[in-house]
Amino acid sequence: MNPTELAYLLVIIPFIGFLIVAFFGNKMKEGGAYLAIASVASTLVLSILILFDVMENGSYEVSMNWVAGTGLEVGMFIDSLTALMLIVVTFVSTMVVIYSIGYMHDDPSKRRYYAEICLFVGSMLGLILANNFLLMFIFWELVGVCSYLLIGFWYQKPAAASAAKKAFLVTRIGDVLFLTGIAILYVKYGTLNFTELEHLMGHDVQGLLLPALLLFCGAVGKSAQFPLHVWLPNAMEGPTTVSALIHAATMVNAGIYLVARSYFILEHVPDAFLVIAVIGGITALMAATMALVQYDIKGVLAYSTISQLGYMMLALGAGVHAYGYTAGMFHLMNHAFFKALLFLAAGSVIHAVGSNDMRIMGGLHKHMKITSITMLIGSLSIAGFPFFSGFFSKDEVLASVWHAAADNNIYYLLYAMGVFTAFLTAFYIFRMWYMTFAGKQRGDYHPHESPKTMTVPLMILAVLAAGAGFIFFFGFQDFVYFGHAPHLTISHMFEMWQTWVSIAAGLSGIGLATLIYYKGTISPRTFTAGPGRRAIRRVLEMKYYMDEFYMWIAQKIIYGGSLVMDKFDGKVIDGAINGISSGGIALGHASNSFDKNAIDGTVNGLSKGSFIGGKLLWKMQSGRVQDYASLMILGVVGLVILMLLMGVV
Repeated sequence: MNPTELAYLLVIIPFIGFLIVAFFGNKMKEGGAYLAIASVASTLVLSILILFDVMENGSYEVSMNWVAGTGLEVGMFIDSLTALMLIVVTFVSTMVVIYSIGYMHDDPSKRRYYAEICLFVGSMLGLILANNFLLMFIFWELVGVCSYLLIGFWYQKPAAASAAKKAFLVTRIGDVLFLTGIAILYVKYGTLNFTELEHLMGHDVQGLLLPALLLFCGAVGKSAQFPLHVWLPNAMEGPTTVSALIHAATMVNAGIYLVARSYFILEHVPDAFLVIAVIGGITALMAATMALVQYDIKGVLAYSTISQLGYMMLALGAGVHAYGYTAGMFHLMNHAFFKALLFLAAGSVIHAVGSNDMRIMGGLHKHMKITSITMLIGSLSIAGFPFFSGFFSKDEVLASVWHAAADNNIYYLLYAMGVFTAFLTAFYIFRMWYMTFAGKQRGDYHPHESPKTMTVPLMILAVLAAGAGFIFFFGFQDFVYFGHAPHLTISHMFEMWQTWVSIAAGLSGIGLATLIYYKGTISPRTFTAGPGRRAIRRVLEMKYYMDEFYMWIAQKIIYGGSLVMDKFDGKVIDGAINGISSGGIALGHASNSFDKNAIDGTVNGLSKGSFIGGKLLWKMQSGRVQDYASLMILGVVGLVILMLLMGVV
């Protein structure tokens, strides 16, 4: 049996792990941690086998009818995109769960933690394996539920409970629109199966823009794109390991995967590509600017995630002919490695210092060399330093956007935004590293290196953050593509001036951060000198007032509209109903009076008359024949007289 035929175990194994840990975790060592590791690690092994099988034999699909005659089904679809996502999710998840042994060691609720992690991983794998949009949506919602549980893991903290609700509610907006898009596709084509839809769209592509954009709206919510990005920074209220899982491997990648999986639809509606690219470019730049003013080490990384997700959307929005599909998924893979590394390294720092605030850190390199060096590798990668993994994928993202400009000049502007974002990324990430590890210690604490259960995953992820980019030139671009593979080489990259522009942007950002936060040549106060600069910083600190804007909408429009509707209901609807009710009561009284006086009077009168008549007739019943004969004679005489009067006789 081929490994792909056993792919359903990728969902079943973590779900079984969830049930066992949930019910019996308190009786297991470390709250069921080792069973959780075994569950997730086994999915990694199977994913590797599936990857090699797909490389050798191509795509695989199996399905069975859900409801006969409806076109709804349950099944798996495994191709190169699926195989890539399986590897990314299972590998990062395995590293996170191993790391959790040290990080969650003293947490009294670790049984619940490991159970929810298993459910989270299984739900994400189910989403990836689904062969139709409806089954994908079911697992999509399960991923949302798991994120709610894990973001609010420490629900005793008001901030954590609030963050979980915010994530759940904001993403629901995108989910409703996503479901609407699915419904439109089903009504139009009678199926939601990816393969069948792709075949049918070869004959009928009319009216696809609306469902395509609605599907993208689902991705906007899940992958925290503008304007639904506001939930992700608050998601760091959960354990740092959860942040690493959400930001690097699971929930936010689901939206990117949805757009990539929908490429067979998007290729028929080029306008949708432009919308995706514009949203991605705006998100990338906005989030990068907000990361500049963060002092929470996880806050920097949270905004960094939003920005890098924007980069992926920007690449996917470049379209088929610009190889945006390959560039976007390549950056997703590299981002998963270096972002998981950065979050777990941040968790190691928090574990040692007991705080997220970079202003009380500093000088940690000499106490935490492994954490410091591995986080430096992750920082170099995301900054696009030459030959680190992020350098290659960032360069391909920007190159794809530049090539797309041949068809639409707007992409030139998006390219410039991408380059500026690369500069900002390098600056804020090295600002974070210098404030954390360089200089002198600014807080009152006794730092120490984390245990091996935490540092070993850091070292493994550091290797991939440093070298995974070379995979692109050794099979990735021929394996993960839509349309045609780009077939680029390293030497070809360095022959393009765009590569040197991206290098210059990254090195400039690193250089400026070095001058300010390491050398001290430039004071940070320079950027807040004067009312104009302070105003800009205030806007960034307030996150462009997006939360306040949504609160204003909630309070003034939604709540205000609710009050208007309440008054309309009370005065108009209730007034009309009460008027009808009063009229009904009056009519009832009139009907009752008519019934008593007219109907009952008539009936009673007839009854009384019948009674009197009966009494008279009763008196006539004498029993004597002569009385009856006399009455008969009188009747005959009366009848003759009546006939004479009428002229009948």
